[in-house]
Amino acid sequence: MATVIRFSRHGSKKRPVYRIVVQHNRAPRDGRFIEHIGNYNPVKGESTLSIERNRLEYWLSVGAQMSDSVRTTLKPKLAEWKSTTPEGVEAKAAPKKAPAAKKPTSKKKEGAAKASEA
Repeated sequence: MATVIRFSRHGSKKRPVYRIVVQHNRAPRDGRFIEHIGNYNPVKGESTLSIERNRLEYWLSVGAQMSDSVRTTLKPKLAEWKSTTPEGVEAKAAPKKAPAAKKPTSKKKEGAAKASEA
């Protein structure tokens, strides 16, 4: 069964509110859906987007494809998620260690190494 993650339009005329749903790819846009995983409201002063991250990751892991409009809408959110760890803590780059300085060898060891080479 091919599934797709796409918008389902709700709201009144000229005031759309979209639900982000998982549907069979042949189901009509506002028809039967498998699961409702988020909301998108483009009309408010600043558009609001809320989505259940774990359910989105689950559906993507089992092979669901995002529609083009959902992909472009979620792109900033996905980039934000990549910059954080799963626990929600900011990912920090590990401090780079300075290259170790070569330890000076004693003259006795150098002399012994040269003698064994000859």
